[in-house]
Amino acid sequence: MKVLNSMKTVFESRSVNEAYARCAAAAFLTCADPALDEVCDIKTAVSEAVTNCIVHGYRDTVGKIYITVKLMEDGRAVIQVKDKGCGIENIAQARQPLFTTAAEEERAGLGFAVMESCMDKVRVYSRLGKGTTVVLEKKLTLK
Repeated sequence: MKVLNSMKTVFESRSVNEAYARCAAAAFLTCADPALDEVCDIKTAVSEAVTNCIVHGYRDTVGKIYITVKLMEDGRAVIQVKDKGCGIENIAQARQPLFTTAAEEERAGLGFAVMESCMDKVRVYSRLGKGTTVVLEKKLTLK
């Protein structure tokens, strides 16, 4: 499938940058004039993916978060959120609602569940010590 348009951004894994990430992805996709609820879903899913990078991927360190957003010819938005943090030991377990590796911080463990409820498809790739990539896909209602 042909890419109509794409963008990339890189920023530090600081919680203050989570708002930038969700707004940058949503702003880029507004060129396709998606429905408002689709924009809200994308912002929510990107926010959760970036928060996972900050809280779980880099823990108490600061690293880089890489986001790529593509608008495909068929109207799909494909968003890749990547870190080079600690990685996920057991992806299937991490995707289970209420599972968290940061229980001491009173985390709900709903990040992946929220992403999955907002997007059409969520894929997760991870290698211990190398990082994690989350790919979010949503078919946009183009006007």
